[in-house]
Amino acid sequence: MLGKNTTYRIVAGVLPFLCCCTGSGSAQEPQRISGGVKEATVEITETVDTTRKVQLQSPIFRDTLPLSKVAWISAVAPGFSQLYNRQYWKIPVLYGTVGAFTYLTINANKKYKDYKTQYDAIRYSENAGRTEIDPVQTKMIRYNTQRTLFLMGAALSYLYFIGDGVLNYPNGATTVKKATTLAMIFPGAGQIYNKSYWKVPIVIGAFATMGYIIDFNSRGYKRMKEAYNRYPDDEFHGTYPQSSLQNMRDQYRRNRDLSIIITCGLYLLSVVEAHVDAYMKDFDVSDDLALRVEPTLIDVSNLRASRNAGYGPTGFGLSLSVNF
Repeated sequence: MLGKNTTYRIVAGVLPFLCCCTGSGSAQEPQRISGGVKEATVEITETVDTTRKVQLQSPIFRDTLPLSKVAWISAVAPGFSQLYNRQYWKIPVLYGTVGAFTYLTINANKKYKDYKTQYDAIRYSENAGRTEIDPVQTKMIRYNTQRTLFLMGAALSYLYFIGDGVLNYPNGATTVKKATTLAMIFPGAGQIYNKSYWKVPIVIGAFATMGYIIDFNSRGYKRMKEAYNRYPDDEFHGTYPQSSLQNMRDQYRRNRDLSIIITCGLYLLSVVEAHVDAYMKDFDVSDDLALRVEPTLIDVSNLRASRNAGYGPTGFGLSLSVNF
């Protein structure tokens, strides 16, 4: 079977009914096809790619694992890719960073829930005023913001170390596979790997916008749901009919679900874009992908037709080279 580095070289002679084909590279025994006074010699030379993948030798891993499997295992067991890549010093950094952000998230979440309980109790009190609600609401919002930021820090640290394992994968994965894997780990990472930096703000902006829309509709849905369940003792004190509260609740829920579906579509689109972009960057568009016609000398001393015609051992011809 021919490899991808196979070279075909076809030589067409000007001698009567002469068509010779010769190959470049190491010589092989030509195949001869005869018919009457027509004779052709075909030679195909195959260049074997001798590049070898680097095998990871360690007392823990004897076999080479594919990049996709390393990434998936690392997602379930953080630090596996660093262990596989023999970058052991990164493992305590990983667990220390993710653990610190996780602890801060849990602590901020506990305080947020305490102030949320106080806020709900004051808000539904008949004699509650803004002087009682505002201080509690301010602290509730503050700890909710802290909880969100710490949670994002933990998630980003976790994803960063999975991506680090992909970047330092030692067994010669292609750029297409690395770009696709990084795009699956975090939107925009594949575009950064492909050095298409102008696409990163578009990808991040699209996901940030959809995240805001999802959060807005989610908060509206929870608010209308609580008001509907508490009617007529809701936060609007029965101003809106219960049917209106139900319609607003259902509308927020539909908008939230639709936004989640659109976000999933954007995620798949960003992965496909990173894959195609990486593939096109590796696609060979050099001058070697062309047909070239050039004059050449042909050794025809071994051809029966030339001997019978009385020609000498050498003739002129045209060389047709097909390189890919």
